[in-house]
Amino acid sequence: MARSLFGTLRSSNMPKSSTQTQSAVLGGGCFWCLEAVYQEVTGVENVVSGYAGGTVPNPTYYQIETATTGHAQVVELTFQPSVISYRDILDIFWVVHNPTTLNRQDYDQGPQYRSIILYQGEDQKKIATESKDAASALWSNPIMTEIVPLDTFYEAEPEHQNYFRSHPERAYCQIIINPKLQKLRAKFQARLKAQPSP
Repeated sequence: MARSLFGTLRSSNMPKSSTQTQSAVLGGGCFWCLEAVYQEVTGVENVVSGYAGGTVPNPTYYQIETATTGHAQVVELTFQPSVISYRDILDIFWVVHNPTTLNRQDYDQGPQYRSIILYQGEDQKKIATESKDAASALWSNPIMTEIVPLDTFYEAEPEHQNYFRSHPERAYCQIIINPKLQKLRAKFQARLKAQPSP
């Protein structure tokens, strides 16, 4: 059943078992950005940066950066649908990146930075399509996000995992990632994990 953006907490066709996890694969620019965002979200157990949507097996970061493999930088989320639904994950996705720019996010340009949802199964495909339609109300320009089936997810190299947490002082983290986290915290405060005290 479709619902409006930022609506109820659970999609009716998602499993309700608290012991079962599901995965989602999304791309919205540099994977460091989405990784940092979803690491703060309650119900998301794990976030892995990687590559998907291309044709070259076992791609490397340097191959991806040539824009010749067809892959996008993506994150694979493992989440508890009893806590956060796939639709709720997509609600966050539409807010923390700009889905109206083709092959570009901020200063990152090229098809590896495209906006993309890689669905797993017909339920995710249906929810992604409905969510994209609902999200169009948030943007004055047309949404360019691809919705395609997931073939293979390739985990990125170790230096690309937990990037923001490992290097919060770096310029990219301060200038590009921090504003996305501010959007997340402003619009989805109720969905955030408790932050440790300083």
